[in-house]
Amino acid sequence: MASLRRFTWLGLVLILVGCRQDMHDQPRMKTYAMSDFYADLRSARPPVEGTVARGQLHEDTYFYTGKIGVNPGDYMPSQVPVNAETLARGRERFNIYCAPCHSRLGDGNGMVPQRGYKHPPTYHQDRLRKAPLGYFFDVMTNGFGAMPDYAAQIPPDDRWRIVAYIRALQLSQNAGQADAGQAVPSNSPEFEEPGSGATPPIPVPPSSQTGEEQK
Repeated sequence: MASLRRFTWLGLVLILVGCRQDMHDQPRMKTYAMSDFYADLRSARPPVEGTVARGQLHEDTYFYTGKIGVNPGDYMPSQVPVNAETLARGRERFNIYCAPCHSRLGDGNGMVPQRGYKHPPTYHQDRLRKAPLGYFFDVMTNGFGAMPDYAAQIPPDDRWRIVAYIRALQLSQNAGQADAGQAVPSNSPEFEEPGSGATPPIPVPPSSQTGEEQK
């Protein structure tokens, strides 16, 4: 019994020895505490002049601002090639972030304005059809009027993809016959057989539609 008590006391002594507060009580500056060590009395020091955060070098000014000097540029940056993948991604991002206000047609009649928010301008007016590409990028980055900025939600490369899609959307709503390569609006198709619910319609061959003889 005596040995058990000795082991118990020994265990308590070891526990007490282990309960040190060195890590908690070490010398340090509390956040925003005053310090006599520095002339400005601030313990929190500003970054060294010229410091750039990792991943924030932004050497290509046009890619991150859409501007050449103080004016918006009118070309796509080399990092974002204009192809089907770019337009598909731009359409997806546009429908997520822009369509609620601008609508999927870009006419400014989205669901948010229909419920009382200020209507944005249509993309299909002359002023915005003639606006340089960098203008749209700058508005998305910094906001304009009632529109907030979307720099935190949309990374720069996706902002450029949206810009490309906006330009394609403008063209789609204002295309002429020369742009489409066919009559605008296109002619209604003609059918030899209208079809039924169980069979598809049979279109008239193109040569018959133009009056040419089939060979």
